[in-house]
Order: sequence, then structure tokens, then C-alpha cells
Amino acid sequence: MNLAEKYLSIRKHAEQLCEPLQIEDYVVQPVIDVSPPKWHLGHTTWFFETFILIPYSTSYQVFNEDYNYVFNSYYETVGNRVIRTDRGNLSRPSVNEVYQYRHYVDDAMVFFLSSEISSEVLDLVILGFNHEQQHQELLLTDIKFILGNNPLFPIYDVNKKESLSPIINSNMLTISEGVYEIGYDGNDFCFDNELNRHKVYLNEFEISSTLVSNQEYLDFVSDGGYQNFNFWHAEGWDWVNTNKIKAPMYWHLIEGKWMNYTLQGLKEINLNEPVTHVSYYEAYAFASWKGMRLPTEFEWEIAAQNFNWGERWEWTESAYLPYPGFSKAAGAIGEYNGKFMVNQKVLRGSSIATPTEHSRITYRNFFHSHLRWQYTGIRLAK
Repeated sequence: MNLAEKYLSIRKHAEQLCEPLQIEDYVVQPVIDVSPPKWHLGHTTWFFETFILIPYSTSYQVFNEDYNYVFNSYYETVGNRVIRTDRGNLSRPSVNEVYQYRHYVDDAMVFFLSSEISSEVLDLVILGFNHEQQHQELLLTDIKFILGNNPLFPIYDVNKKESLSPIINSNMLTISEGVYEIGYDGNDFCFDNELNRHKVYLNEFEISSTLVSNQEYLDFVSDGGYQNFNFWHAEGWDWVNTNKIKAPMYWHLIEGKWMNYTLQGLKEINLNEPVTHVSYYEAYAFASWKGMRLPTEFEWEIAAQNFNWGERWEWTESAYLPYPGFSKAAGAIGEYNGKFMVNQKVLRGSSIATPTEHSRITYRNFFHSHLRWQYTGIRLAK
């Protein structure tokens, strides 16, 4: 597969994710953290136009000068933008116009990639691929939030499973103390926050071979876990009470039965699937209730070669901080990761929403402690 074919393959996946949608679904923004599907399609297109075509393709003509304002996300270097809370107010450009924009840029990119490009531009193209894949995961989870907060609980795709296999035969794995190396060590793509590779010392620890199941988490709920402050950080306890949190996102107690909104619609909770859509606060509280803890991101990275991962983004006990020797790239690309290294927790692994070939054992995801609209899960350590 050449570079242009790879480009089209990745871009096609985003449009496939939108195929089950009605036209009205493309514009909805229920909360600040969720962007309308239409905006995702436009923003990822803007990324290729802004960082590759405009500076490096001499024949390229900008599709619409206003789109830099509409589809810029957080790049201060690039200029002003629609504030994040107002993305759902954009009835224009229309969905049809966004698809026209997308296909216009795709045609220009395919033409551009048909000629020889420098290693510098190639790096930007590959970053664009990975940026697109990040937004495809966000796109799917945002779609789920949009549909999951519709009182009709509409089905997204009756064939879209949210778990790959049941949780069975859980046990604790022992990892010996020692000095280990952490971070990306290879020649393929990685994000700058996975660098530089460095040594860490770890005490001996134990880590679960499986994720926490819905059954285990339901036991926590039934035992009054959301009513007992002893298991919670003070900030988490305030979050629970302020927001009246009683269970993971998308769980609903209906006529005495716990139901769960999934991409296949509202279903009775499958007790053998890994629990998901929990915040760091909830993950910490559950671990405390079990008399255990969450692993650090370094423990997770070393232990992950010994267990299956990839169904849920797994909360860790690590703050999102730079590795030794980290430095931001110059210009707008330098805004990609570094400026978010404050007040967030690291998650490791990937999820069922993560596109194929977009996961690595060194990948560092990061979210604020209260967020849970992604496919987040729990793995215990001690």
C-alpha cells in the first residue's frame, strides 16, 4: 500500500463510522467534551489542509477561507477559532458542504502524495494519519454520547460489539523489582510524549491479569460504594455528590434491573464484560474498596507484555508529565501534547473504539479525572 492509498484507507474509516447516522446526529453537542460528528470530519480535513497542503503544495487553492476559524481546535499559533462550547451551534457549513470540503482536500492530498516529498513533510503526513485516527476514536465515543443521551436510546449499529471476550480466570501476576526501561524504542511513528526512553526503578508488585468486570463493579455499587466517603478522594467525593453519581456512565436502574446503553442500544448489563465509562475517581474508589490500588503507568507498561490489553483505556495512578529530556517541537505542532501536561491522569492501552494499527504498549493517553465518556476501564494492582 503506497502513501496515497494509506491516506485514503484511513480517511475512509471516518466516513464509515458516520454511515449509521441520521443527518440530525451530525450537529449535536450535548456537553463541552463532545464535539459534533460534522466538526470532527471538518477538523481532521483542516489539519491536512493547514499543515501540509497550504505550506507545501504550490498549486493548492484553499477551499474556504472561513474554515480555518471554524475547524481550528486549540492551535493558538494558527489563529482565532470558534470556542469549543459553540461547535454545536454551527448549523453551517452544512453536512453536505463538510463532505465536499473533505473530498476536495482528499483529491488534493492524493495528487500531492503522488510526487516525491521530503522526510520533513512525510513526518507531518504520518502525524496527520495518527491525528485522524485519534479523532476517529473520539468520533465514535462522541456519537455514543449523543445517542446515549437521547431518551429513546437509539441503536447505532446492531452489529457493533463493545467487548471482545468474557472475563474469566482472573489472577494476580507478580513482577519482580528492578530497573526497567520505559518509553518508545523503535523506528516507526510515536507521539512526542512517548519519548525519551529512560530507566525507572520499580518495587516488586502484583497486577491483575484481567480488567475489572461489570459483576465486580456491580458488587461495589450494591455494597454502597457510592455512599461511603472512605473509598474516595475528597475531590472525587465532592464530584459524586455534586453530580449525584450512582453508577458508571450509561448504567440505568430500570424497574429493579440494571441496564446499560451500548452501541447496540439499551441492554441488560453483561456481567462478564469489563466495566467501562468510569472516571479516575471511580476507578480509585473501586480499588480502595477492594483493598488494592491502580498501577502506575510504568508498572503497566512493564507488565502489559504478560496480559491481554486493548478493550478499555486503563486508568493509572500516574500524573501526565513529560519524560526526561522531553521538548516541544517548534510552531503549531509543538502544541500537540506538551501544553496539556498538567492536572491530568495517564491511561494506557487502547479500546474497542481505537482504530486498527493505532495502539502501542508505550502509548500515553490522558484525561482529566472526572471524564468517563471514553471506553475507560480498571485494572488492579497491589
